[in-house]
Amino acid sequence: MYDWWKRFQYEEEEKISEIRQILLVVFTLIAAVTFQSGVNPPGGVWQDSDKGHSPGRAIRASNPNAFLFFLLFNTFSFSCSIMVILAVTNKFPFQMEIRLAILSMTVTYIAAIFAVTPDDESIKFRYVLLALFAPVVIRFGFEFCSRHCDD
Repeated sequence: MYDWWKRFQYEEEEKISEIRQILLVVFTLIAAVTFQSGVNPPGGVWQDSDKGHSPGRAIRASNPNAFLFFLLFNTFSFSCSIMVILAVTNKFPFQMEIRLAILSMTVTYIAAIFAVTPDDESIKFRYVLLALFAPVVIRFGFEFCSRHCDD
């Protein structure tokens, strides 16, 4: 039933460099898509100030719970992809430039989601910031437990 799936599974004989290249392409694509979704959220942004909304603010933010759900998972995905990109590019040439570019892109992402989100208290940015740092905390938590916890 799942024979077709086995053709796509990782084989131990595959070269690590090829796998790193594939991971870099896949997670760069994920970072690009999630970045673009944060800058230009689904539904777009208001273009005018009719009916009490502000221009440049996310249209979908009129439903705060759905917009918060979107922001949380988009930010979590963005953060996971950035973390994998940093891991895969470790010891690449121009390491400082890679890290500075990723830091700049992350700050730009955060600034963009702050810019398109309405100023009301319905969108809890502390949760969004938690989603930004959650992949790192989860990863280090698993690493810590695998080294120090009894099985």
